[in-house]
Amino acid sequence: MQPKPKSFRSSSINRIAHLFQWLLPGLGIKRWVAVILIGTTLVGLGFAVLILDLYRNAPGNWWAPLLRVLSLQQLARWVRALIFGGAGIVTILIGIAGLNRALLKPFMRPGKGILDTVTAFRKKERGPRIVAIGGGTGLSTLLRGLKAYTSNITAVVSVADDGGSSGELRKNLGILPPGDIRNCLTALSEDEALLSQVFQYRFANAGNLSGHSLGNLFISALTEITGSFEEAVAESGRVLAVQGRVLPATLHDVRLVADVTLPAADSDVHVKGESSISRAAGQVRRLWLEPSNPLAFPPAIQAVLSADLIIIGPGSLYTSLLPNLLVPDLAAAIRSSRALKFYVCNVATQAGETDGYTCGAHVHTLEKHVDGPIFDLVICNNRFEGSLPPPLEWVRMEPELKEQYSVYQTDLLDVENPWRHDSLKLARTVIDLLNERTGPLLGRDDSL
Repeated sequence: MQPKPKSFRSSSINRIAHLFQWLLPGLGIKRWVAVILIGTTLVGLGFAVLILDLYRNAPGNWWAPLLRVLSLQQLARWVRALIFGGAGIVTILIGIAGLNRALLKPFMRPGKGILDTVTAFRKKERGPRIVAIGGGTGLSTLLRGLKAYTSNITAVVSVADDGGSSGELRKNLGILPPGDIRNCLTALSEDEALLSQVFQYRFANAGNLSGHSLGNLFISALTEITGSFEEAVAESGRVLAVQGRVLPATLHDVRLVADVTLPAADSDVHVKGESSISRAAGQVRRLWLEPSNPLAFPPAIQAVLSADLIIIGPGSLYTSLLPNLLVPDLAAAIRSSRALKFYVCNVATQAGETDGYTCGAHVHTLEKHVDGPIFDLVICNNRFEGSLPPPLEWVRMEPELKEQYSVYQTDLLDVENPWRHDSLKLARTVIDLLNERTGPLLGRDDSL
């Protein structure tokens, strides 16, 4: 007989090694394997009693020689126990792997094995509890990177938007603006392929539908069906298979109002509406919500108080970040939370809002509106390459800021869109800084 080729032997060893990887810590598999082994052992004991009876009464029967061969009678008992026990365990593992593969096949992503999928799921399931607060493209950029490290993500999103498709739906249907929430849902989606692209699809040259995104219309329709905006957001998350939650900062119909100093004016101008503040192109002196003192959404408060890390930013300073912090209960919860609190400063200024702002100006503006310091760490970009479209400028850190705050500078730039953060760089930086200050939170026991 020809010996089996080396490649065949090595593939067999790899296959066996792959089976035993199911017993790695943290997968939640070993406990169920133990249950199956106990059940199998009990069934085996039942068969053993029957076989033992046949074995004892076999000498005078025709099946005696066959029974002696099958029972490996010529070998020592401990050797037989090892052979039968080992064969049984391997058979059980093969059966479990095959059953899992059959059950999970509809949920598998192309090119990713079942063990890799389960391992990644378990790792992210035990990841840190992160609350990200903001709105617009900045928050969705952060979320898109964070979902690779943890599924315990809660995005708390501003509902002060009154422009574009969201503003039209808000005015015509009387619902909260779905735009920023839609962006966060798609960013947290497990598969940002076709379904997420459909959710983000914006109609053009379609009469009354022109300018509206399908996701906004979908959330609006679910709001009518369920009778609840928050339930519509939750159902949309299930459709997109999001890793985490997206919550509105408040369920009240709030408007953003500002006193703005215009370049050619001697006095402040009263500007009402989030979209109008950006278009005013002046210096914002004071910002508030109408009606004042809206109640925060209770699940958002609970998420903040139980978080390991709270991240504010990146995002439009006056129209994405501050509308959340102007909800009094939410700001109080952030201050009271024992979580670490990071502020991620923007890479570039925003026309009409933060022209000429430094990193310190962003931080001071936020803390002026929440009555004092709240951040444990300020994260700034230190790579300034590429050309910014005018009138945008780089947001740089002044040396004096390090005398007042803990500041971390690193390369966070998206080289293709230099006015934005790179989601992977930003998420990796945030997780590394969190682990540096707290140690890895993987394996945390949530029952304690």
